[in-house]
Amino acid sequence: PTNSDIIWVAAQGPLWSKGGERGLYKSIDGGKTWKRTLEIDEWTGATDLLIDPRDPNVLYCATWQRQRTVAAYMGGGPGSGIYKSVDGGEGWEKLKGGLPSSTMGKIGLAISPQQPDVLYAAIELDRRTGGLFRSDDRGATWKKMSDAISGGTGPHYYQELWASPHQFDRIYFADNRMQVSDDGGKTMRRLKNTHKHVDNHAVAFKANDPNYLLIGCDGGVYESFDLEENWRFMANLPTLQFYKVAVDDAEPFYNVYGGTQDNNSLGGPSRTDTYHGITNADWFVTLFGDGHQSMTEPGNPNIIYAEWQKGNIMRIDRATGEQVYIKPQPKADEPRERFNWDAPMLVSPHNPAHIFFASQRVWKSNDRGDSWTAISGDLTNNLERIKQPIMGGLQSWDNPWDIYAMSDYSSITSLSESPLKEGLIYAGTDDGLIQMTDNGGESWTKTPVGSLPGCPKTAFVNDIKADLFDVNTVYVALDNHKYGDYNPYLYKSTDKGKTWTSMLANLTKKGMVWRIVQDHIVPDLFFLATEFGLYTTIDGAKNWIQLKGGLPTISFRDLAIQKRENDLVCASFGRGFFILDDYSVLRELSEQQLEAEASLFSTRKAWWYIQRPVLGYDEKGIQGASYYTAPNPDFGATFTYYLKDGYTSKQADRKKAEKSLKKDKKDIPFPGWEALQQERLEYGPKVWIMIKDSEGRVVRKVEGPTGSGIHRVSWNLRYPHKDALTLNEREYPMGSVPSGYLCAPGNYSATLYKQLDGEVNAISSPIEFEVVPLREGTLKGMTKAEVAQFNRELEDLDIYMTATSRSITDGIKRVTAMQNALTLSNADFGDLYSQLNEVREAFALLNEQLIGDRSK
Repeated sequence: PTNSDIIWVAAQGPLWSKGGERGLYKSIDGGKTWKRTLEIDEWTGATDLLIDPRDPNVLYCATWQRQRTVAAYMGGGPGSGIYKSVDGGEGWEKLKGGLPSSTMGKIGLAISPQQPDVLYAAIELDRRTGGLFRSDDRGATWKKMSDAISGGTGPHYYQELWASPHQFDRIYFADNRMQVSDDGGKTMRRLKNTHKHVDNHAVAFKANDPNYLLIGCDGGVYESFDLEENWRFMANLPTLQFYKVAVDDAEPFYNVYGGTQDNNSLGGPSRTDTYHGITNADWFVTLFGDGHQSMTEPGNPNIIYAEWQKGNIMRIDRATGEQVYIKPQPKADEPRERFNWDAPMLVSPHNPAHIFFASQRVWKSNDRGDSWTAISGDLTNNLERIKQPIMGGLQSWDNPWDIYAMSDYSSITSLSESPLKEGLIYAGTDDGLIQMTDNGGESWTKTPVGSLPGCPKTAFVNDIKADLFDVNTVYVALDNHKYGDYNPYLYKSTDKGKTWTSMLANLTKKGMVWRIVQDHIVPDLFFLATEFGLYTTIDGAKNWIQLKGGLPTISFRDLAIQKRENDLVCASFGRGFFILDDYSVLRELSEQQLEAEASLFSTRKAWWYIQRPVLGYDEKGIQGASYYTAPNPDFGATFTYYLKDGYTSKQADRKKAEKSLKKDKKDIPFPGWEALQQERLEYGPKVWIMIKDSEGRVVRKVEGPTGSGIHRVSWNLRYPHKDALTLNEREYPMGSVPSGYLCAPGNYSATLYKQLDGEVNAISSPIEFEVVPLREGTLKGMTKAEVAQFNRELEDLDIYMTATSRSITDGIKRVTAMQNALTLSNADFGDLYSQLNEVREAFALLNEQLIGDRSK
């Protein structure tokens, strides 16, 4: 707070892993350079940091020795502790007096704003127990205040601690329901939580308002203005973490389903027919709790499946709201089923009533889950997690193990059935195995993932997919991040998993691969969900290209293709769902096409309807700026085109050249008067899409961007307005030309044109598309073609009406100018004054015949 150039970073190093950049780092130049000031033992990272508000050279740092593997999580060790520095981090002392001598785990620290000699520490102890400790002498000695902080999901999820800036000894401890103490930790109470989500992780205060609290939790952000009595939810933050995504085939707009971290399983429309786009009110809960994979039934959008962790699966009938619990159960003489946190489910591509589910074995139901048959034995390595080495060896039963609220280990994580051969099924596990059966489960072939080229034996199978076109081809995505390995692993087999080759090509070397999907039309077109964004390939993974277009570079955990609409639906882990509308243009891309001057790609049908004003006639109505809306796809027909080099003006070309010269510190020459004149007289380049009806009549010209690359523009299915124009009207900016009446449904064509140096030339062949009514009206009237013809007659009337009105207005202005000129002239009064007045009155009477008596 006294020097903004001094920045501290507490670093934990590679996730749950030995090695890497652990410790405490300091920068004295605003983050340009860094120095590690606290080096810590292996498996240990710095997790919390305090600066004394009176003296910035006094610091306290909590360290945490821990490791997570795919098998288990160990939350403590001898490296956990509290350190103090009095010289700005140059030297550190490990604090001991009164702190636990037994193995400590994660530690949360807080310092009293009122009395900075007072420190608080929430310390995890053996086997998920813990205590709240307090020091009155800047950490020299500590006293245990209570055991009350243990419980909830545990320190792997919580342990943060805050001291109130408004009341001494009031502290807040992160928990499922926040714990609060008003006496320095002697007693703890639960934060009032009415109408608020649980699982609290962050707290902020207002310096000038003791009754204000801002809390971040698994449900989002909440604020209270009356010290936790009531809570206001901030509903305009798209922060949902989706594990998986599924799409149905509802008409006219399909629905998107997904399971969220601690916010239920949800469904919502891919688009709406309103002015507002998609709002929170359009979404609905399908199942409670933590949501994981959802599943839909092809041909029957009323049947969906959803689950909560560890294999608790439900079948939901949207028509009745009925929820049926269909988790497969072991027989009396069989061991319990081990289900992954996000247990995989699958609707057979051969029969929508046949579904698959997986624990340590694969289950099949022929009646939508009413009954189940195990079609495999245990397909995992059947490892006992507590017996696996962690933090360099086997650990005591009494150490800070934390396996509550985690997946069962040695379980199946991914399933796929070939759409070309019923009974050809692949399964991947969390303990390093790929299994295959081509006879419906009668026999299985096992492949350790360590046998794949360059793949670690501990890798977790994130995804496995049978090829849509070749019965022998299969793809698998794996990750090893729980061992501190962030490298991507992506493979292809053309012999049902006997041999494998990498598909990484030019992919970045950091960032796990979560999901791969294949286009259903073009075999070499794939999409890839990774930890740092989305990628596509159009050449069978020879080259990967990152998809941007406004996407945040975050973790995308799942992908689905809605085949009817050619939409790519993406589940992000932290920012909700994203949809790439009509990606079919990627099927048409080729090297030859990219070398052409320009290309106009085919487009899908355009829905014809009147947008509904549920809240008003714009995006948010009068709901205020905080009302959340997600945009619909553009209304009307959307066109995608490509320009190899684009078209720029002479002035833009000159400025670009001058910018390059300036960067190289070279002289910038005077272009010459003639060149400047040409720039001034030039009518800048434009790109147009001309739309014609089935009779070849021009309906509309839509202007588009002129830069190089791929562009999208939309026609709103309306003719241009037909108001008469005046000579002083300015040119309309791109995309802002006023619209007239709707066109009629039917067949149309579009052609791409360029406008350069006063000439307009076509640069593409025409494409055909269809405008289709979304629904029929309640009352039978004229056909839509007759309505459209009537609108053309209205347009003709509009032209005459507005032209007449503007002629009258112009006439009145001319008469007024004549009267002013006569006043300034040397002429005698004569008859001109009365004649001009008669003309002015005649114009005024004509105008009132058009618009009515203005006095009335």
